[in-house]
Amino acid sequence: MENGMGLYRPSMALLTDLYQLTMAYGYWKSDMKKTESVFHLFFRENPFGGGYAIACGLQYVIDFIKDFRLQDDDIAFLRTLTGNDEKLLFDEEFLTFLSELEFSCDVDAIPEGTVVFPQEPLLRVTGPLIQCQLLETALLNMINFQTLIATKASRICIAAQGDPVLEFGLRRAQGIDGALTASRAAYIGGCTATSNVLAGKMFGIPVKGTHAHSWIMSFDTEMESFRAYAAAMPNNTVFLVDSYNTLEGVKKAITVGHELRKEGYEMAGIRLDSGDLAYLSIEARKLLDAANFTKAVIVASNDLDEKIISRLKKEGATIGVWGVGTNLITAKDQPALGGVYKLSAIREAGKEWQYRMKFSDDVLKISNPGILQVRRFEDEQGYIADVIYHQKPEGEKTVVAMVDPIDKSKRHHLSSQEISEDLLKPIFRKGKLVYKESSLEEIRTLRRISLKKFQNGVKSLAQPENYSVGLEKALHELKINLMKQKGLK
Repeated sequence: MENGMGLYRPSMALLTDLYQLTMAYGYWKSDMKKTESVFHLFFRENPFGGGYAIACGLQYVIDFIKDFRLQDDDIAFLRTLTGNDEKLLFDEEFLTFLSELEFSCDVDAIPEGTVVFPQEPLLRVTGPLIQCQLLETALLNMINFQTLIATKASRICIAAQGDPVLEFGLRRAQGIDGALTASRAAYIGGCTATSNVLAGKMFGIPVKGTHAHSWIMSFDTEMESFRAYAAAMPNNTVFLVDSYNTLEGVKKAITVGHELRKEGYEMAGIRLDSGDLAYLSIEARKLLDAANFTKAVIVASNDLDEKIISRLKKEGATIGVWGVGTNLITAKDQPALGGVYKLSAIREAGKEWQYRMKFSDDVLKISNPGILQVRRFEDEQGYIADVIYHQKPEGEKTVVAMVDPIDKSKRHHLSSQEISEDLLKPIFRKGKLVYKESSLEEIRTLRRISLKKFQNGVKSLAQPENYSVGLEKALHELKINLMKQKGLK
């Protein structure tokens, strides 16, 4: 069930923070029902100390918005809310307005699987201010977490250097929805399969798994358990060998492997889940090869992440498949992306746009004004720079001037002869879906192609090189002028 997932039917329009509704009520009371706005969703820093992120979660956004409508029971619940004086929080006329509200915004987004960077808008929402405001919390919830997990999976797969990575995190995930979204995001990020059977059913992700320590311990001996499993599932035999003595377990697996071979089946491999994985895998490989099981894979698990996998690779581990659970499914070393959703333009019906930006003493928290787009440039070597610009650069410019958003003294010029593409694509127009939804395999292909075009330094797991992302000169000047109007430098 890749497209039109149906996860959010009936409507989950109340998946929001109360302050979104109180602001919507304030706009309504202030006669701003027809006021239009532009919001952008973006993150400020790359996660995990890395050099990039993988956009993810758009399909959930589409599914959520397609059925965005407050139902009768939603309105009935809102009718019960009270303020500090114990009086009703919302007027009945406002609740009627909400019950009749039909989504009519334009939504543009960077497709899932695309490599993205800080400050770049992943989503742009244009339309009635009240509607744009009501979407904020849900959009952040969907994009933040899934982008985080897809990025973590990508980093782990880079560390694995082409070896298959299996997502094993269901039992440690933060709830059912956290498990399902993470399984999907991890697959987009590069994992080859999941242990999550429901995710396999819903999204078409390959599912993998054999047995746990409880299987071994249910029998009197390890050998008996291996033979019983081989008899039950001769075509799915990866034996968990570390319940008692790992290398002795490997030898028993080899014995059962020979018995399987006589029956016309082949032992798929063994799994290591504890101990010195580098040493044990090297010794296990020797035993397997000596017994003519050269194609039997060694699967490793046990709290793996990209750092541990990189270290094991350097130590010469002979692991061929990596099962990664907790550290992937929870993004344990950075459990939140920190994406934000900021107003950048507003106008009354029939009037000109007024541009808005958030100011801060922290330069990273100063937002960009305007109606933004991201243009990615490439040459024969791959991607070279991304330019964030306000609407479209004026005219047919031969050169685009780009200003570093942090260090204004840094300028870069890009020739019009270089290949470029605007990353934000139309998703909804006046509330109607216009985007051709992609399959998971298409999204994975986009991620693979997108990532391949970046220099290896950008993808480095430690101390990555900075990829060039800047503001188009006209946008930079608009931002500076707005700051001057507020008396800021």
